[in-house]
Amino acid sequence: MELRQLRYFIRIVELGSMSRAAIELDMVQSALSQQISRLEGELGTRLLKRNPRGVEPTEAGTAFFREAKLTLRHAEQAIRSAQQPRLTGSVSIGLPATTEAMLGLPLVSALLARYPDVRLHMVGGMSGTLADMLNARELDIAILFDQRGRHNMFAGRDWTVRPLFEEELFLIRARRRHARPLPEAASLAELADEPLILPTVGHGLRSVLDAAFARAQVQPRIALDVDSLPMTMAALAAGLGAVIQPWAVMGSVKDARQRFEWTRVNDKDALRINLLCSLNEEQLSPAALAVRSAMTACIRQLIGDGIWQGTRLIHHEN
Repeated sequence: MELRQLRYFIRIVELGSMSRAAIELDMVQSALSQQISRLEGELGTRLLKRNPRGVEPTEAGTAFFREAKLTLRHAEQAIRSAQQPRLTGSVSIGLPATTEAMLGLPLVSALLARYPDVRLHMVGGMSGTLADMLNARELDIAILFDQRGRHNMFAGRDWTVRPLFEEELFLIRARRRHARPLPEAASLAELADEPLILPTVGHGLRSVLDAAFARAQVQPRIALDVDSLPMTMAALAAGLGAVIQPWAVMGSVKDARQRFEWTRVNDKDALRINLLCSLNEEQLSPAALAVRSAMTACIRQLIGDGIWQGTRLIHHEN
């Protein structure tokens, strides 16, 4: 019997649903069901039964649920007691500009509250620059970008790489009088006449967009090539063109809903994959390992609470 099996069982009972528990635990449902079957096999009794709304514990499951929660609380306290003396030192984290706008403050606040003795070194920059810094051991952890349909561009690096979530892309423009309202969603072909403010060639997001434009057989109207996020948003606000960016870019602008309008780009290739990349476990300090786990939890909460819109978690076999 493993502690993770207790966690899985407890969450299923609390939610009353195998599928909802799988989503919250970042697992596919078949893997979660297999873990529960193994647990029942070890105990020699059935713990869950189906009902019209989902699942509920059997009589044996109810008794086991109470003891499992107590056991898990004791185990978590033991882990905290063991870790607390070691969670000191410095951890360096790299975040791309759009991700930083949405994740930066909530992440720092959560980490300072949870690990007050850990000194954080936060670095902003483009995905490629952060990748170089991680490769040079100048960062412990970074969020980097990939694109759908491409093999992981960081494969072969001496890193730990975990896809976390996909970001939809939105065409965003300044609100204009007498302009035809944007639809809720539109294809790249339908947006071909929009003058665009895009990152320069070689930028991670530009690579995603160039590939999407090519597959859609669309020649974009490029008004400006800008790599600076503040300059991009200033040009957008001035009406010099529209941008195609993830929802996170809104996190850097006050009153975005009053100043801008947007439409979701519904081409299947107009997606950006966010990867949680770090040095390998043996190269990370206990503090960095704890911070990496807390980053994942913070991102899941922002997405789960609907704060980080236009995103979809990528679930893994656990």
